[in-house]
Amino acid sequence: MARFVLLRMAQMVPLLIGITFLSFVVVDLAPGDFFDTLSMNPSISPDMIREMKQEFGYGQPLPVRYGRWLWRVAHLDLGMSIAYRVGVLDLIESRAANTVVLAVASMTFSWALAIPIGIVVALRRGTLLDRSLSFVAFFGMSVPSFFLAFLLMYLALATGWFPVGGTTSLDYPILSPMEKIGDRLAHLVLPVIVLGTGGMASLMRLMRSQLLEIQSADYVRTARAKGVPEWIVVSKHILRNALNPFVTLAGYELGTLLGGAALVEAVMNLQGLGTLMLDAVRSLDLYLVMGSVLMSSVLLLLGNLLADVALTLVDPRIDFSHLEAVR
Repeated sequence: MARFVLLRMAQMVPLLIGITFLSFVVVDLAPGDFFDTLSMNPSISPDMIREMKQEFGYGQPLPVRYGRWLWRVAHLDLGMSIAYRVGVLDLIESRAANTVVLAVASMTFSWALAIPIGIVVALRRGTLLDRSLSFVAFFGMSVPSFFLAFLLMYLALATGWFPVGGTTSLDYPILSPMEKIGDRLAHLVLPVIVLGTGGMASLMRLMRSQLLEIQSADYVRTARAKGVPEWIVVSKHILRNALNPFVTLAGYELGTLLGGAALVEAVMNLQGLGTLMLDAVRSLDLYLVMGSVLMSSVLLLLGNLLADVALTLVDPRIDFSHLEAVR
């Protein structure tokens, strides 16, 4: 295992260099830059803009600017945001908690409902329950997340059941510790439902198809023919073998922490990494964009590595020597 993990981590280095270099080139080729907007402000002199460009390395050849940025990254320095005049790493750290909490809560919500529902509809194939829940799943997959967000916000506004928008209330700093927890949970309800609905629907359909496929396997028929109790057949022989793609999906979820909730965060005014990255792209804040791309790429690669390791725990037939052979 140690050799496999070290090999995969060594392979991440050239991948990250390639991803970040291409991203650097794309941002550089975009028409205009952050300073073009500043030049339209009459209160900012051209001399000040030239000084800022020199400070942030603009005007130098692209390979030189990328090399300097990569050297800083090697020393755990992601540079400074041009728009915020704050370190990129500090900005990401200030927003990371909100996005991580939202992503983990929505994943827990969707997985906790999708897997048992998928099992039920697979075992009750062709019944009214199967058709009804399958229709709900297709509906959840087809409704855009931003449209569902608007509907839930309108419902919350009309009923007053949940707070509308934001991550906390205005009086959050003066609340007691238990009241702060309750306030954060209340603000999480709507975005978790929005993000979890689409994921729950697709996961439920995947679980249903996996179980239906495995139910016809020879080892399942043999276990039933031997008189093995049905709950053992389902839990040990069917469900365990159906979990492999879900372990892989869980690894990919890490890579979506930065951008996956961006649209929902923008619609519901949530101060997370998604809105931070959207603002960076819109303003062409080069180093903030690069920091966001680097963080999402690292999370995606680490998620894939953790998923491969977790697969060996779920399925003993998979070993590290085979995984090394296919890389």
